Amino acid sequence: MAFLEFKNVNLVGMAAGVPSFVANNLRPLPDDDVSSDYSPEDFVKNTGVLERRITYTQTTSDLCYHAAERLIADLGWKKEEIDALIFVSQTRDYATPATSGLLQDRLGLSKNTYCIDLTLGCSGWVYGLNTVTSLLSTGCMKKALLMAGDSKAVRPMKLSPLFGHAGTVTALEYKPGAQGFRFHCGTDGSGYDAIIIPDSGCRNLITPRSFQYEECEGGKKTRMQSRMKGMDVFSFGITTAPKSVKKLSENYGFDYQECDYLVLHQANMAMNSMIAKKLKLPVEKVPSCMHHFGNTSSASIPLTIVTELKDKATTGKRNFLCCGFGVGLSWATVSFTTENLLISDLVEVDEDGIAS
Repeated sequence: MAFLEFKNVNLVGMAAGVPSFVANNLRPLPDDDVSSDYSPEDFVKNTGVLERRITYTQTTSDLCYHAAERLIADLGWKKEEIDALIFVSQTRDYATPATSGLLQDRLGLSKNTYCIDLTLGCSGWVYGLNTVTSLLSTGCMKKALLMAGDSKAVRPMKLSPLFGHAGTVTALEYKPGAQGFRFHCGTDGSGYDAIIIPDSGCRNLITPRSFQYEECEGGKKTRMQSRMKGMDVFSFGITTAPKSVKKLSENYGFDYQECDYLVLHQANMAMNSMIAKKLKLPVEKVPSCMHHFGNTSSASIPLTIVTELKDKATTGKRNFLCCGFGVGLSWATVSFTTENLLISDLVEVDEDGIAS
C-alpha cells in the first residue's frame, strides 16, 4: 500500500495564473460543448460551476510562467538557487521535448536544474508534491518549484462548460527538522477509459475518423475530445476520496477531523459535498473555488488555496489535508502544515500573454 512520508521539507509559497477572459455558463459561448439535456440554469445548479476562465492562445506553461515570475519575486528567491522544476499537466507544449525544460530556460533558471514532466490530471498536484518532497528531503536539493495545471487543449475543438484553464506554482524548500508531508496514493488502471481522449496517442493515431462526430455518453463527440463515464466517475470519487483520507489518518495516527482545511480536487459541487458529508467535516473546512473557475484538473487544489485561503493561511500555522482523484483512475491524499504561507495575488493573463 502506497504510504509515504518525507520530512525536512516546507511548503513556503503558492501562486496561480488564470486567463483574464471570464466565461459565464448562464450565457454559453458559441463553441461551448453544451448538452441539450440541461438548461444553463440546471447545469450551474447541478455542477456548481457558474464561471470559468478560458484561453484560446495561452498554454498551461504560459500561465505557470507568469505565476512563477510573480511567486519568485514575492519570495525574494534567487533563480540560480532553484534546484528542481516539476511540471504536471495533460497539456504540455509539445509531445516532445518536455515542457519543464522550456520553462527552465524561459525563467532563466540554472542549466543544472532538475526538470521533469508528469502526465497526470486530477490527482497530479498531490503526486507532483510527492515527487518534489522526495527530492528535497535529503538536503541534496534546497529549493524547488512544482507547476501544475491544464489549458486550452483539455477539450480540443469544443469547450466544456465544466472545465476551466489555470496554471499554478508551489514553492518548497529543504528545512532540517520540518514536519514534512505524509501521503497515501493509489491507482486503478482498470478504469482507464472512465475519462479518456481515445485518439492522438500512440495506441490510436490521428486519422480522418478522429474528427468525425459519433454518439457517446454526453452527446456527440469526436475521438479527439474527452469522454467521461459520468456515473462511474461520480461513484469512484465519492467512494475513493473519503477512504483515502481515512487510511492516511489511520496509518499515521492523527485525527483528520482536526485539520484546518480539507482541500479537494474541484470535480463538481455535488461530488465534493458528498465527500465532505461522509467525512463529517463542516462546510467551512472544505473550501471551493469551483463556482468561479470550474474544474481546472491538477491546478484545482492549489488554485483553491490561492483564491479562497489567502487571508487565512498567510498568518500562523495551518494543518492541511488535500485529496486529488480522477483520470487514471488515480488518487492521492497528503497532510502537511504551513506557517505564514506566502500566497501571491492571482495573476491574470490576457490573450496577448500580458500578465496583470
